[in-house]
Amino acid sequence: MALINDEEFHFSLADYQVFQSFLQDACGIVLGDNKQYLVANRVRRILESLNLHSLGELVAKVKQEPRSGLREKVIDAMTTNETFWFRDVAPFESLRDVILAKRLAEGAVEPMRIWSAACSSGQEPYSISMIIEEFKRKYPGVMKRDPSIVATDISSVILEAAKGASYDGLSVSRGLSEARRTMFFDPIDNHRFQVKKPIASRVEYRPLNLLESYATLGGFDIVFCRNVLIYFSAERKQDILRRMRTTLRKGGVLVLGASESLPLELNTLYKAERASNGSTYYVAI
Repeated sequence: MALINDEEFHFSLADYQVFQSFLQDACGIVLGDNKQYLVANRVRRILESLNLHSLGELVAKVKQEPRSGLREKVIDAMTTNETFWFRDVAPFESLRDVILAKRLAEGAVEPMRIWSAACSSGQEPYSISMIIEEFKRKYPGVMKRDPSIVATDISSVILEAAKGASYDGLSVSRGLSEARRTMFFDPIDNHRFQVKKPIASRVEYRPLNLLESYATLGGFDIVFCRNVLIYFSAERKQDILRRMRTTLRKGGVLVLGASESLPLELNTLYKAERASNGSTYYVAI
């Protein structure tokens, strides 16, 4: 049975199921049975460039040529998502008004370390860096040394874009106030803006598949893992959060997405706390 069939491409149910298994094994993402058109749109250019006509052919070629870089291109195509500045707002307000002060009051060793997991095109880690700057201005002298931010993503393409710290006018209009744009960006021309060096210099980008080891990352005071766990199975979500717990220093804080919550099975590892603005974060026990 053909799910998508035009003059160029033929996606059968069997091919789609093969692709589902490939993507889950490669990066943990669970594709629903109704995502055929999303997949078709994301991989169409790859198929055209290789003169392939089905998902089955694509997966077969990935397996036949493991060192060609094709596997990484397919993962990039399927994991690159649009994002925006200060997404959901409240967690970033909590970081500025509660979490940073809490960690410092508890005697966190400075410089504190923050991990932005699944950082996409950089808006989250740069938003965190802007919040640090706002904290320092609001509470001068409280923070002795600048925190460092490690930002990771599975997509090498998106990481290269994020490192450039340059965004077009549409991108900077998504979630970014005029005041923050003026304070934290330098205009390149009428169409692009550059994150100011003191903000960008706090962020270090590294490639990372969340299914792999976190041992090389070191320890963190705060972990942002937002709006990515929804793409994983329940078992892999638990595994990721268990291993993230091992990266958190005593009393460290985990911040999840607005639509995400901690599995009940992990209540022995994290304690939920609620900020006055209603956002929830999780403290490592």
